[in-house]
Amino acid sequence: MNIPGRIGVFGGGSWATAIAKILLMNDEQINWYMRREDQLEDFKRLGHNPAYITSIRFDIERINFTSDINKIVRDSDTLIFAIPSPFVKQHLSKLTVNLSDKFIVSAIKGIVPDENVVVSDYFIKYYGLPSKNMAVLGGPCHAEEIALERLSYLTVACSYKSQAEKFAQMLNSHFVKTSVSDDVLGVEYSSVLKNVYAIACGICHGLKYGDNFQSVLISNAIQEMDVFLHVVHTLTRNVCDSAYLGDLLVTAYSRFSRNRIFGTMVGKGYSVKTAQIEMEMIAEGFYGTKCIKEINDCYGVEMPILNAVYNILYEKKSPNTEIKELTKHLR
Repeated sequence: MNIPGRIGVFGGGSWATAIAKILLMNDEQINWYMRREDQLEDFKRLGHNPAYITSIRFDIERINFTSDINKIVRDSDTLIFAIPSPFVKQHLSKLTVNLSDKFIVSAIKGIVPDENVVVSDYFIKYYGLPSKNMAVLGGPCHAEEIALERLSYLTVACSYKSQAEKFAQMLNSHFVKTSVSDDVLGVEYSSVLKNVYAIACGICHGLKYGDNFQSVLISNAIQEMDVFLHVVHTLTRNVCDSAYLGDLLVTAYSRFSRNRIFGTMVGKGYSVKTAQIEMEMIAEGFYGTKCIKEINDCYGVEMPILNAVYNILYEKKSPNTEIKELTKHLR
């Protein structure tokens, strides 16, 4: 297999746009799939994404745009998926081309709804992808800081580290450094959980809890994450590594974090529906909360922070009451 070979990017949002910018630092040409033809036409006319991270300018001649998912799969060797997890099945439903001989990188920070499986397992289970051909891209990294070329770190996880290393070379630049890991499921689950915990931080911020409390909340969150990861995927890992704790911290504290923003709105009294409409962007943690809760119903890990967020978002419990109850479980 030729890794990375010809690279195809899937998605028209902030993260897909940032990934494209990173790739074009090292690659002469990329393929780029977006579902909406009008977005593609505006992109080609303006020289930048018309809706997201508009400050990033692109040399359009170096990008092969398409709204045909089968064409980009046929024309690419490495496929990078950066679409919201709720839409994964919808996009792939139009696919007729075989994926099993491709190298797939998931940059999706979520779980496939209804299936309750992480994206890597979804591709392996439903598309016959060999595990050695599946990688995930972990943080900590916000698209907005990639646009500003602020130093950022990424983790490429694949069960075959040699595969991860080959792809990671395409991401290195003066503002991006990479590391590799074989903890595919750990990096994926942590990227889902950090969104849930960022919502919790936002809710507490909206309720006017201070920095002292937030630090305790995050300390407990990484412990909760550590126990869950050990149960669902036993592997020697250090959750203080940037792919776990680092990604949690930036998502919990950054002004660019849409999950924290979403949680803050809920904490201030917005209904979940109103907060989602006002944001005009998807907070992956909303969907991840329900998926992880249902997955954990099978494992029975004690996860008071997850449960508090779930009760607020899905059981319509009072944020003030739920967080007060949560404080009894924190140390």
